[in-house]
Amino acid sequence: MVSDVPTGHVNDLDWLLSGLVQRVPHTRSAVLLSSDGLVKSVHGLDPDGADHMAALASGLYSLGRSAGIKFGDGGEVRQVVVELATTLLFVSTAGSGTCLAVVAGRDADAAVLGYEMAMLVKSVRPYLVTPSRHAAEPTAMRP
Repeated sequence: MVSDVPTGHVNDLDWLLSGLVQRVPHTRSAVLLSSDGLVKSVHGLDPDGADHMAALASGLYSLGRSAGIKFGDGGEVRQVVVELATTLLFVSTAGSGTCLAVVAGRDADAAVLGYEMAMLVKSVRPYLVTPSRHAAEPTAMRP
């Protein structure tokens, strides 16, 4: 079951994702996620689908960063695109520690979708930052 109802993940940014999906024909769903794979906002997927998409997108983003580091570009990822038989998957940087993942049908205009993703991110970038997580404080050793 697909949900367009806010999920309560963060700041109710679902309406922005909904607008993106509605503006670009053949676009199916969008997920805003932390770079470590936690869903922040979603449109067009149920909670399990959103979690799965976030995990996939996080992995793709991480692979892109590793490639950038290995091949001398410093690891900054602009966009990762996966082209499947009937589906396109886009993952882009959306702010410090945040990614935007979008799934579209093969008939979607990739240039238009990429542009709309960039405009969405640019318009709300300050609100999309995900703070770094800190390791838990070590507990005191028992005597």
